[in-house]
Amino acid sequence: MHLQTPLYKSFAALLLAGGLLSGCAISEKASPGMATEKTAIVSNFNDGWQFIKDIDTTGAIPKLTLSARQVQWEQVSLPHTARLEAIEKKEQQWQGTAFYRKTFMVPAADQGKYVALKFEAAMQVADVYLNGQHVFRHLGGYLPFTIDLSDKVKYGQENVILVKLNNEDNPEVPPGKPLADLDFNYYNGLYRNAYLITKDKLYISDPVAANRVAGGGVRLHYEAVSPQQATLQVQTEVKNDHPGAREAQIRIVLRDKQGQVLAEALSPATTVAAGSFGTIKQQLTIPNPTMWSPDQPYLYDLTVELVQKGKAIDQLALQTGVRSFQIAADGFYLNGEKLFLRGTNRHQEYPYIGYALSDNAQYRDAYKIKEAGFNFVRSSHYPQSPAFLAACDELGLLVMDAIPGWQFFGNEAFQKNSLQDVRDMVRRDRNHTSIILWEASLNESDMSKAYMEASDKAVHEELPFENIYSTGWMDYAYDVFNPARQHAKAPDYWNKYGRQKPLLIAEYGDWEYYAQNAGFNQKEYADLAEEARTSRQLRGGGQKRLLQQALNYQEAHNSNLQGPAFGDANWLMYDYKRGYAPDIESSGIMDIVRLPKFAYYFYQSQADSKTSSLFGKPMLFIANYWNDPALKTVKVYSNADEVELQLNGKVIARQKPDQNKFSSHLNHPPFTFEVAEYMPGTLTAIGYTNGKPSVEATQRTPGKAAKLTLNVDESGKAAAAGQNDVLFVYARLQDASGTTVPDAVTPVTFRVEGDATIVYSNTVAAEAGIAAILVKIGNTPGSVKVTASAEGLQSGTATIPVGPKEATAAKP
Repeated sequence: MHLQTPLYKSFAALLLAGGLLSGCAISEKASPGMATEKTAIVSNFNDGWQFIKDIDTTGAIPKLTLSARQVQWEQVSLPHTARLEAIEKKEQQWQGTAFYRKTFMVPAADQGKYVALKFEAAMQVADVYLNGQHVFRHLGGYLPFTIDLSDKVKYGQENVILVKLNNEDNPEVPPGKPLADLDFNYYNGLYRNAYLITKDKLYISDPVAANRVAGGGVRLHYEAVSPQQATLQVQTEVKNDHPGAREAQIRIVLRDKQGQVLAEALSPATTVAAGSFGTIKQQLTIPNPTMWSPDQPYLYDLTVELVQKGKAIDQLALQTGVRSFQIAADGFYLNGEKLFLRGTNRHQEYPYIGYALSDNAQYRDAYKIKEAGFNFVRSSHYPQSPAFLAACDELGLLVMDAIPGWQFFGNEAFQKNSLQDVRDMVRRDRNHTSIILWEASLNESDMSKAYMEASDKAVHEELPFENIYSTGWMDYAYDVFNPARQHAKAPDYWNKYGRQKPLLIAEYGDWEYYAQNAGFNQKEYADLAEEARTSRQLRGGGQKRLLQQALNYQEAHNSNLQGPAFGDANWLMYDYKRGYAPDIESSGIMDIVRLPKFAYYFYQSQADSKTSSLFGKPMLFIANYWNDPALKTVKVYSNADEVELQLNGKVIARQKPDQNKFSSHLNHPPFTFEVAEYMPGTLTAIGYTNGKPSVEATQRTPGKAAKLTLNVDESGKAAAAGQNDVLFVYARLQDASGTTVPDAVTPVTFRVEGDATIVYSNTVAAEAGIAAILVKIGNTPGSVKVTASAEGLQSGTATIPVGPKEATAAKP
């Protein structure tokens, strides 16, 4: 949310899922035949920052602004976190006041234009100073804010921007709960992108900065959608900061992926009064649209141009998918067909760097969720990066967008700020094709009826259309009820929910096992459950524990499928750290360095093998290291019809999927084989689909670790220079035949050659036979070589290809 100071104005261009490339003018994307002027420039503002923390803040502003040479600044670029944090929780994540400083120039020729700075996020109370003068305050660490500097910046001279950030406990700023009691962390820093915007003073407004109900910027909405035809309604709000009235037109052009124009329109001229907004509504008819779905996430390109006197002076480039959906008590319908939402929850935290992920890293997280077999993700428990949402649009992940909140309901000021979060979230994200649910609810918080009514109303005021759905964890006010499984009691949980209201299980598989269904009191029941029953299992906990975690998720998901819920989301995708506990929350199906546990493969097996060429391929995974004579049961996860298991070339059995109480409603139940006699060697599993072999996997009894084998996690997005891009590199401790040794914990030392650095430490102990590092890419395209070594082992190398900055440039 934002506080409106006397300097506050509405402004700026928000490019939602697409947009102008860093530093480019609109003439690069103007429509054919349209005269243009280079009056609109959006420049990436991530480089050249200085940073400091842990200083005496008494009289700090003039000292840091005007006498910077006396301060020991660290040179940084964005995204940036205030302190690197160890994976293991040696101490509480850092809280305090940090400062970011940058000098910049605005050409003298731009005097009289609209000049603004936009920050995608800053954690969490931000005070912004220009040349020593306070110009803006923003409350909240997850949503964007833009600062109009038009009348304050010094043109043709050096300017100093100083951002003071504080992420200490603040009961008036959501999530509001003290960090020591919170089930996640909020890391200080300018951890998303920043942009410098220069435009004519007649411009397309920013939907968040405009702060107008159902207004600001560009708003898209589809009507009468069918495979034969769809109508796209486009509302554009123009802001006029000139001292006199101006005329404006809006030209919209829709193109397919090949760049062919499918539809276009030019509005009549509209007079926009000085200091006012002009609202222009248009529509396009799309013949025979390619419908967007998780299996076919087709996106069109939409260009929106602000035209004055025949010249385009501002432009937005968006991507949009044509789809219709309806949520009813009997299910979720996408494009007229019923679809069960098989989903997960995602915290945006990375090891070491906290929230400061590159846009590419955001994409890779979405890619892994899709690759795991999910079609739905809940953004728990706060609005996540625009880059992550754009990846969900592109990859075909349906999304529940959520405001910041967890087990805390504050005073009147907190509630006011939270309701502003609802509106700002909807305004920022409303054009994302992937979003189907707006969680305008403070998760697991005892909200008042008045608050719930107001937050539901805010969603529907911002999007006054049919088939817009608010959702909340309490069964009141909201269109969709989304409790956690543990909020009801065993054995039925929500399967006997009797109301004619859409139901989605927003969390399951963790707490009901961890605390024997003790509700959501995180502290009181922390030690009730047997250790082996919990879903909180580290990847290095051993195969019996990993099998237990996978069985918990299988049992819970199978149970959810027997009730009226139209979808469920497991808790959760990735391990993460939290304020209230000393250990990692390890119920992720991948660990904090994004390596899979056995449960990952259970979910991957639930995806049908015929959905697409990229995801949902035939898969098979043997969930047994075959190194323990006491574990002769072999669990196989596969989406094949039948599986044959062999041991050292001898057939053990060829079986259909399991039929038991844990598998009765699954798409693809696991296969359980009992091996009469343990013999070291090679397990081979062959999957058959329609009677023919479709997939095969092997697992060999590991020998002694002999070598290191490296691989780079690109997850659909190659490394790019000049963006603070970060990638995981994994060193597998393998025996002479190439089998990973699952009990190896040897320390591994890494080094890099090229323009890149290892984040935090270059020596990492292996967990379950794999050591992981995070590599930060520098500014030079080309390649980076990574070498790993360990005592007594053959070293390994890997090469990271690094593309140019322009290839994957961040977009505002």
